[in-house]
Order: sequence, then structure tokens, then C-alpha cells
Amino acid sequence: MKIGILGSGDVAKTLAAGFLEHGHDVMLGTREPAKLDEWAAAHPTARVGSFADAAAFAELALLAVKGGAAEAALKAAQADRHLAGKVVIDATNPIADLPPEQGVLRFFTSLDEGLMERLQRAYPGLRFVKAFNSVGAALMIDPQLPGGRPTMFICGDEAAAKSTVTGLLAEVGWDAADMGGAVASRAIEPLCMLWCIPGFLRNDWVHAFKLVSPA
Repeated sequence: MKIGILGSGDVAKTLAAGFLEHGHDVMLGTREPAKLDEWAAAHPTARVGSFADAAAFAELALLAVKGGAAEAALKAAQADRHLAGKVVIDATNPIADLPPEQGVLRFFTSLDEGLMERLQRAYPGLRFVKAFNSVGAALMIDPQLPGGRPTMFICGDEAAAKSTVTGLLAEVGWDAADMGGAVASRAIEPLCMLWCIPGFLRNDWVHAFKLVSPA
């Protein structure tokens, strides 16, 4: 697939490199292409351009910016034009610009509204699927953990879009657990809080969630 990634931070760069290793074509979209010069030199098959360039390039897109910048990034990508009808993986979290409280991150949303819900309402022509938001960048691609394949919790309003994302997750070492429609982002986004607590309290950043069932 041609995967367009909106973002240039650690998550964006890690996922881009991982997707390249798994045989996909990748373009990173950023406001400042020069900041990716070193990364691009190390990944010569990747492409770098603007948000709009990456969105137009994409068969599947991935949003990997700060949660507070998500809507601005989609606007810069001209999402209504370039991403209409496309699957958009939403890897963002609504983390507030406030320090953690006893290891617990602060969000700018409430439990009555997920950030992905806002994005889906703002861009109804896009097929959003929540994924990659509940684990650190170092474990996003081909995680090797003693408990076997970890679980990525996903949600979105369209079954076909979630099926596409489930296939991509399987390629890069994850089982997917479908939690339903976009409303479930209210529950999945706070998993970021839970995942980060051991890191903030004990400097333990090497773990992931796994859903265990009798089936």
C-alpha cells in the first residue's frame, strides 16, 4: 500500500520505518520537511513532503501528531479533498499541555467524548480507525514480548475500514480487538494514560496490553 503519514515525531518516524520494512510505500507529511533530512537520508526509499502531499499520496493515511494539533493537521492536509473515502488510522491522544498527576496524564477531552469522535464529526467523509495510541513507539512494530502477540484495541464506524487496519496490524505483529464504533474512542484513548503510568512512576516503558479470552 501507499501509506501517507501526517506527522514527523517519533511515532510517525517509527511507523514509517516499520511500514517500509514490511514492503509498503511511505510518505511522511510535515510542516517542516528539513527537520526530516537526517531520517530521510537513513531511509532513502521514503518520501517526505507537506501534509497535503502525504494525504494525496496515500491509499491509507495515518494521523500521528499531538492530539491538540490533529484538526489543524487535517486542515493543512486538505483532508476533505485528499482523504475523502480513505481509511485514516488515528494514532493521536488528547493529552493536555499539563504535567501528569502522580503519573497520570491529563486529557483535554472528557469520558463523554473521544478525540476521534470529534475528528469523525469534523470530517465525515474520512474513514477513521483508532489504533497505535495505547503503546509507546518502541513497541509499535513487531513487538517481542514474553506473553506473545499483544493486543491493539481499535474502533471506528465502518467495518471494512477496521478490516483493513486489522490486516495491517497483523503484518506488524499485533492482534486486533474491535471495540465497536467511534464512540469507543472514549475508552480506548485513556489506555494511553494507563500505559504511561509505569513509565512515569518506575521508568518502565516496555509493556503492552493483551486481551485474554476463553475463545
